[in-house]
Amino acid sequence: MMRNPVGLKLMMFTVCLVMELVYGKEEVRCIEREREALLRFKAAIVDRYGMLSSWTTPHCCQWRGIRCSNLTGHILMLDLHGEFHNEISFNFYIEFSSERFISGEIHKSLMELRQLQYLNLSSNSFRDSNIPEFLGSLSNLRYLDLSSCGFDGKIPAQFGSLSHLKYLNLAYNFLEGPILRQLGNLSHLIYLDLRDNDLEGNIPSQLGNLSNLHELYIGGVGALKIGDGGQWLSNLISLTHLYLTSISNLYHSHSLPQMIGKLPKLRELSLFDCSLTDNFFLSLRPSILNFSTSLTVLDLSENTLMSTMIFQWVANFTPNLVELHLSHNLIEGSVPNHFGLAMSSLEQLDLFFNKFKVEVLQSFMNICTLKSLDMGKNSLNQSLSSILHNLSNACARNSLQELDLSSSQISGSFPNFSIFTTLKILDLSGNQLSGKIPESILPSRLESLSLLFNFLEGEIPKSFGNTCTLHSLDMSYNLLSGEFSLIFQHLSGCAKNVLQDLKLGGNNINGTFPDLSRFSNLKILDLSYNQLTGEIPEGNQLPSQLESLSIGSNFLEGGIPKSFGNACALRLLNMFNNSLRQEFPLIVHHLSGCARYSLESLDLGWNQINGTLPDLSIFSSLKILSLRKNKLNGEFPNDIQFPHQLEELYMQSNSLKGVLSDYQFANLSKLNSLDLSGNSLLSLTFTQNWVPPFQLRKVGLQSCILGPTFPKWLQTQNEFRDLDISNAGISYMVPKWFWTKLALRKWVSMNISCNSLHGIIPYFPTKNPYHSLILGSNQFEGPISPFLRSSILLDLSKNKFSGSLSFLCVGDPIGKLYQLDISNNNLSGQIPDCWSHFKSLAFLDLSQNQLSGKIPTSIGSLHDLQALFLRNNNLTYGIPFSLRHCTKLVMIDIAENNLSGSVPGWIGSKLGKLQYLSLRRNHFQGNLPLQICHLRNIQLLDLSLNSLSGRIPKCIKNFTSMAEKASSRRDYGYEVETKHLYISSQSYALNILLMWKGSQQMFKSIELLLLKSIDLSSNYFSEEIPEEIEILFELVSLNLSRNNLTGKIPSNIGKLTSLEFLDISRNQIIGSIPTSLAQIDRLSVLDLSHNHLVGEIPHSTQLQSFNVSSYEDNLNLCGPPLEKLCVYKVPPKEKKNETHKDDYSFFSREFYISMTFGFIISFWMAFGLTIFRKFYFLYNLADKCLY
Repeated sequence: MMRNPVGLKLMMFTVCLVMELVYGKEEVRCIEREREALLRFKAAIVDRYGMLSSWTTPHCCQWRGIRCSNLTGHILMLDLHGEFHNEISFNFYIEFSSERFISGEIHKSLMELRQLQYLNLSSNSFRDSNIPEFLGSLSNLRYLDLSSCGFDGKIPAQFGSLSHLKYLNLAYNFLEGPILRQLGNLSHLIYLDLRDNDLEGNIPSQLGNLSNLHELYIGGVGALKIGDGGQWLSNLISLTHLYLTSISNLYHSHSLPQMIGKLPKLRELSLFDCSLTDNFFLSLRPSILNFSTSLTVLDLSENTLMSTMIFQWVANFTPNLVELHLSHNLIEGSVPNHFGLAMSSLEQLDLFFNKFKVEVLQSFMNICTLKSLDMGKNSLNQSLSSILHNLSNACARNSLQELDLSSSQISGSFPNFSIFTTLKILDLSGNQLSGKIPESILPSRLESLSLLFNFLEGEIPKSFGNTCTLHSLDMSYNLLSGEFSLIFQHLSGCAKNVLQDLKLGGNNINGTFPDLSRFSNLKILDLSYNQLTGEIPEGNQLPSQLESLSIGSNFLEGGIPKSFGNACALRLLNMFNNSLRQEFPLIVHHLSGCARYSLESLDLGWNQINGTLPDLSIFSSLKILSLRKNKLNGEFPNDIQFPHQLEELYMQSNSLKGVLSDYQFANLSKLNSLDLSGNSLLSLTFTQNWVPPFQLRKVGLQSCILGPTFPKWLQTQNEFRDLDISNAGISYMVPKWFWTKLALRKWVSMNISCNSLHGIIPYFPTKNPYHSLILGSNQFEGPISPFLRSSILLDLSKNKFSGSLSFLCVGDPIGKLYQLDISNNNLSGQIPDCWSHFKSLAFLDLSQNQLSGKIPTSIGSLHDLQALFLRNNNLTYGIPFSLRHCTKLVMIDIAENNLSGSVPGWIGSKLGKLQYLSLRRNHFQGNLPLQICHLRNIQLLDLSLNSLSGRIPKCIKNFTSMAEKASSRRDYGYEVETKHLYISSQSYALNILLMWKGSQQMFKSIELLLLKSIDLSSNYFSEEIPEEIEILFELVSLNLSRNNLTGKIPSNIGKLTSLEFLDISRNQIIGSIPTSLAQIDRLSVLDLSHNHLVGEIPHSTQLQSFNVSSYEDNLNLCGPPLEKLCVYKVPPKEKKNETHKDDYSFFSREFYISMTFGFIISFWMAFGLTIFRKFYFLYNLADKCLY
């Protein structure tokens, strides 16, 4: 943004006055008391970049950053500002960065500098510390800059006493609480900058007392509001720059626009991210806008403007604008025709990320003074040639110097751009440009062209090489192909003498690496992620001015040629992820030409480089060295010397061994990142009270040998942000100083898991936020300290923590916690009902504890919850109805509890994203609800060991994920979008415990991706196995054992060709084994035992390879591998064209057999009747004789 900093001019006048006092003719000696104060200040500072190296001589007025009065000798100026310098190329990539800063503590000895007028400590590192209150006692201060230092806490009240202060900058810190009202007492203040802090509350009206204020910058991150309708603003009649950012209630204030409108000298106005709508500006009347002619810069970006009426308002009220910024709004529609005519001074128009259509482009291009137009991230939806045709008569084509049409859904081929006679920068990245690039003519003055992320094919045309002003060309991530040498030949016109930045990464460019020496001015070359092959020939030369060469992720072989070592300007060499196999000492030798003096960054990671570590001190400028994921081996040399400028060292995942001691790190005062992880034979053994010369931000020593005691040298490290000492053989109690240091830090990532650390974590009252705290797989015990819960990721699993979960409910709600894992501990009691405190929670694992009682209702308030693990506790009752609100759930594992009731139907109807559901070993009963079939994404369904009954629903065919092949993603992790400023997303991995091939196994990450399983075993399901199960082609495991299933095995079960595990034992299955089962060649576990199967086991190598137990207790089953042989009936011999006469005779064999039985029965009936009658006659005769 353009600025006309009146306040800065006055500040510079003050500085010049001080400088005039300093550089008098007489030599100035400083006052001894003040010199001693500076030395005490120096003693408390960590000065890794030697900013205070001159502070040794007797005359402190000659020290760097010190200026004294030549009249009194008092110190008037202390300027120790840090430097964070980024070198940006034409397309706004940061190619190189450098930094220079001090850290440590600001000592109170500065109070002795009572005549101090100028104090600048900006851009240094004082993170996690408060602004010293004693600075408020420096009553003569005119200039105070503490911006970008990492300060937190509140603005000291003592600052309200700095009555002479003219310049105050506290921006870009972590200051919290309200804005200090006493700042309104600083009547001489000209410049006040408080932006990008965590300040909250109403902006105090006392700021209206600052009648001399020229520049005011407030807002950014916190929750600041405008109080009293902003009446105080109207008193700032000298204000020229007003920047109000993210003021939460600004859009509600009806009087604020009028107050701003009363500022007659206002030149720059920014109301960035204040939720402003169109109505806010409709309420403004021209009569109240005193600044209408003075305003030159207006920034209304990141609001909710929707209508193009804003252009009419701007044209009517602020016609003298030079810059207009409206990016990140929702503006759409046509633009009034008179806008272009009215804006006679407009040079820069920023409309990035709106909803404009292509028609509005014509209106903007009719602004004849326009030099810069940003229409990126809009919906132009037209071919590029059509767009250019419609702009052929626009007057801005003769004034426009910068044009951004990136990510605007532009299609078609790349046309002729010669109509833009003044264009210098053109950005068409992120569109749908396609096809081969014709021999198009670029604008004659074009300096930078970006076409990255399109679909352009073929080669780069020769016309690009004939553009004699082209400094930067970015065609990364297209579909370019062809030989690399031919591409460079096409660029060898006059462009070869001016081209400085060439990016062609992410294409299909092949061939070998050619000689590039003809490109005399080329400074940056990126060819990474292509298909370059072979070895780089020794004779090939690099451009003499080349500073950055990136050829990573290709297929280059061999090593680095000596010619690379003769590139005297080379600062960055990136050859990661190739197939380099050269020994590292030889690589160092080849780079030991003049490049050893210039090289700042060397990345050779992810290759096959072997050998030992040589002396690296020859690289006098090297700041970053990455050798990760190679095959370095051998002993770490005791006398190795690293470059003394080294800031980042990455050598993880090699095979280095030996002992690292103080000596190897003695000269690394600037080291801030160290990662040696994965070298399991590498030991770090430092002397007892060693104080390292460095302050590390990143410590990566995972799987190195640090133990058995806790590394004491970490006590000296006060700036670490990322600490990983997991699996480092430490079996010791964590010292209290470590917990104290952690409790005082902010936004730390710490991993101390997989050791044998023990003890009780102490209680701290702090609530500092952390990125991740991973303490799993140790032996910590006792209650869990509440301060740990202020983390985005908290892993306390596999320890011995005991007591209740009450720590979760202590204090205010926590909005930052996304992942909580406290599984595998000794926690007991009920799960607390305070989950509404954790609105952002996405991953919750409380499994394998001793928790009891109900699953609390408030768990349903976790609307972002994706994974819920409550496995192996003593939970009772049912699944809470409120859980249906957790519609983002991907996994539910509540196996191995005492839950009861029916399986809720809403699991299927409401939780449509569910992929993994385990209710194993509970007491659920009743029928399986048909709604369960709505789980189209389900990959694992485990309902085993319950009391479920009824039939298996046929609609399981709707489990479409079980019929589809798994994704080929390499990294199988889930992500949740975070709402925190510093992290856009947080990923996590899933796991589940399953019965697999006879034993319980844990499946996680990529294994889960491949596992598709149904387990309904050990229930009371009845009726037939549904034939629809044959549709689930990708099913890997199916277990229906120990039920009451009847009927036959589905005949086409052989369609389940991915099946590795099949168990339908201990049911009432009848019929034969389908022959299709023999088609499943992956089957490794099969159990059909204890059923009523009959017939022969189908012949196949697979089915005969299983143990007899797979088929036992099927009485009528026969054939290998069973001992029981099948008895085959011998059929009669058949004769062609012959029919036996008795085949269809009535007197068949059966007839004669029946006749024989009939004759015998008839004979005995007749004979019996005759005997009976004879006996009956004799009986009657005797009766008559007797009577």
